[in-house]
Amino acid sequence: MLKQDLADISSQKLLHAKAWAEVYELIDVQLSPLGLGAIKKLGLSAGDTVADIGCGAGQTLLQLAEQVGTEGQVIGVDVAPLLLEIAGQRTKPLSQVRLIQADAESLDLPSESLDVVFSPFGVMSFNDPVSAFTNFRRLLKPSGKLAFSCWRALEDNELDHFPLSAVGIRAKVDETPFSFADPEYIHGILEAAGFEEIVIQSHDEKVSSGDLDAMTSVLLKVGPLGKIIRENPALRATSEPRLRQALAALGDPSVVQLLASVWVVTARTKAAPR
Repeated sequence: MLKQDLADISSQKLLHAKAWAEVYELIDVQLSPLGLGAIKKLGLSAGDTVADIGCGAGQTLLQLAEQVGTEGQVIGVDVAPLLLEIAGQRTKPLSQVRLIQADAESLDLPSESLDVVFSPFGVMSFNDPVSAFTNFRRLLKPSGKLAFSCWRALEDNELDHFPLSAVGIRAKVDETPFSFADPEYIHGILEAAGFEEIVIQSHDEKVSSGDLDAMTSVLLKVGPLGKIIRENPALRATSEPRLRQALAALGDPSVVQLLASVWVVTARTKAAPR
């Protein structure tokens, strides 16, 4: 049973979750290649136990479950009940998947119970990153591995700055999704949390949600532009036609692509002193 009254879910997070749920299938198409880039770094084996932090609507749960097999376990963790409900429906046939509503800092699993902690674009919103990663370190076995993907700077991500420029919005952008843009910041957090063998690699890839209609729909609901429109619904009437026109001008309207720029980060638990 998923707990429905987690006190620290803000109204903004709930609005974001609702918007995500409305277009989750299109977002899966867009973000799945980027999440797979981090999953490949894990070197998962059949029988591994993995926690998927910020699992959202469950696309990465399906990918991880295929890697660990029925003898493994995938624990999906998210703060949003609505997204977990969708994830539950999608993973219902998979006996190796279970879901927990919790945030990263308070995730209460047995110490040294996980082989891997993975997060697809979930780490940027941690209230206290060092505390969250320290908790992950506690949960991981001595040989455990951490991997996550996170956005680089806004100006590096055409996926995010193009829609804003297209509609002419100059409102202050929420920097939370880009809070891990500085690799030195990432390294410092992981080192403070007790990780070593920290590797931070850049990855650039053209991504798409599909045709012109699909890409327009997603960009108006999530990302920096989507957040501004959620908070200012009246802007949608003028923003949508401008965005469609700018996306159409990119070329083939049957597959609209924008560049995504991310960090793929891996680390291992620090060996205990002898």
